[in-house]
Amino acid sequence: MSPETLQALLRYDSCTLSNAVETFDIRPRSSGYTDHTIRSLFPDLGRVVGYAVTCTVRSREEGSGIDQDAVWRHVLSQPEPRILVAQDIDEGLPGGAMLGEVMGTTFKRLGCAALVTDGTVRDLPEVRAMGLQVFAPGTNPSHAYVRIESVGDEVTVGGLTVRPGDLLYGDLHGVLSIPAEVVDRLATAADAIIEREQKLIGWIRSDDFTVERLEEMRRVRH
Repeated sequence: MSPETLQALLRYDSCTLSNAVETFDIRPRSSGYTDHTIRSLFPDLGRVVGYAVTCTVRSREEGSGIDQDAVWRHVLSQPEPRILVAQDIDEGLPGGAMLGEVMGTTFKRLGCAALVTDGTVRDLPEVRAMGLQVFAPGTNPSHAYVRIESVGDEVTVGGLTVRPGDLLYGDLHGVLSIPAEVVDRLATAADAIIEREQKLIGWIRSDDFTVERLEEMRRVRH
C-alpha cells in the first residue's frame, strides 16, 4: 500500500471512515472497531494509521515471558508505520502498566506510531512528549511483573480482533480496522458521504427546514 494512500486516510476522522467502510457491505456494522473502554490518552496528538503488530502481556504474577529479541523481530516484520496492539491476558482487571518511558522509546524507535491495549500505561508526560499515540483504558503507576507472553498471534482488544498486518486507524473516537480490499476506494466513498451529510446539515439549518419534510426523508444518518 502506498504511503500516499495511507496519508490520504488521515484527512478523515474515524466516524467518516467507519461510514465509508459500511458502504461496501463487507462486514457486520457491529464489528471492526474498539468499544468504549479504549480511548486516546493523547487526543491532541491527532490521528494515526498503521499496520498492526501484536502481542499478549501479563503482569499480576511473576514469570519470564518470551525472549525480547522475538518481540523486536516481530515488530520489524511489518512495514512502517506500525501500531502495537497488546492484549492483557491477566484474569480480571489489568495489572501493572505494560508500557512506560523506556518501552515507549523502544517501540517508537522501531517505527511504532501508536499503542493499542486493554492494559494500562504509565509515564504519560514522557510518552506524550515522544509523540507516541496511546489508546488504552487508563493508567497505573507500577509495572508490577509485566512481561510479553507471545507475539504475532491474533489478539482482541476492546472488542476488536486484530491480526498482524491489519491496517488500523485511530483518533479521539477510538480505533478502526480498515479492510485491505476497500482501502483504495475509501477516500472516494468518504468524500461522497461528507458531501451528502453537509448538504443535509445545511438544509436542516436553513429556513426551508420543516418537520414534515424531515418525516418524508424517513431517517437522518449521523
